[in-house]
Amino acid sequence: MSTNITDDLDRMIDEALDAEERELLGAIGEEPGYFKQVWGVFGGPIGWISWLLMAAQLIMFGASIWMAMRFFAASDTLEALHWGIPSATLLILATMTKLTLWPTLQANRVIREVKRLELQVARGPKDK
Repeated sequence: MSTNITDDLDRMIDEALDAEERELLGAIGEEPGYFKQVWGVFGGPIGWISWLLMAAQLIMFGASIWMAMRFFAASDTLEALHWGIPSATLLILATMTKLTLWPTLQANRVIREVKRLELQVARGPKDK
């Protein structure tokens, strides 16, 4: 349902723009796809933080898998708990670490739209 409202709003905005503004906004391009947005998180001046988070996430995930294998190979309950609880904890932490990048994707989308608005404001009002 919200897609229809968004599509209607986009259509009304497009109708309000003159041909020159449409051409200028068309040159900016469409919103990039999901995977292009994800790779965009790893670039720029703070992209190294994203790389660091992903490296930590991979280490935690790998350790979680190793501990899970030890958990399933355990012969008694105490040994299973010894490996199972840290495995589950690391798996949860790895997932949470990966999820920290999603707000950055949303922030980048908002910044991109604000820049489009800035462009329209910078062009000033049209005398008609």
